[in-house]
Amino acid sequence: MNILVIHGPNLHLLGRRKPELYGAATLKQLDSAIKARAAALGFRVRIFQSNCEGAIIDLLTANAAWADALVINPGAYTHYSYAIRDAIEALGLPAVEAHLTDISRREPFRRVSVIKPVCLAQFKGEGPGSYLKALDYCASIK
Repeated sequence: MNILVIHGPNLHLLGRRKPELYGAATLKQLDSAIKARAAALGFRVRIFQSNCEGAIIDLLTANAAWADALVINPGAYTHYSYAIRDAIEALGLPAVEAHLTDISRREPFRRVSVIKPVCLAQFKGEGPGSYLKALDYCASIK
């Protein structure tokens, strides 16, 4: 199974940005954990990070034929990017949303995900474990 993982804006700042909230792990460490879990599940994985909405849509489109499923943390785009939502829906990739923090317990504007309705599942609030659970979930949809 081929899994596309996309990290949205500011995730390149992991380890520096509010470690009390997002944890001390860097994006490189998170990606290593994702690669290890993917390998253990027998998956091939491509991982990207972008701060740009259009670039995320381009990554989705460019990798749609390769990918069997998508794990995405849209970052702040979670709450208002109908463009990313529409791209996920249009491409028809089985998608899973992952968040390091529990967005349902954050500031009011962070509690709504416009991405969730086009995803099969959402994992949140478990730090890097949210991504690992998302990968495990992908194994169940093979």
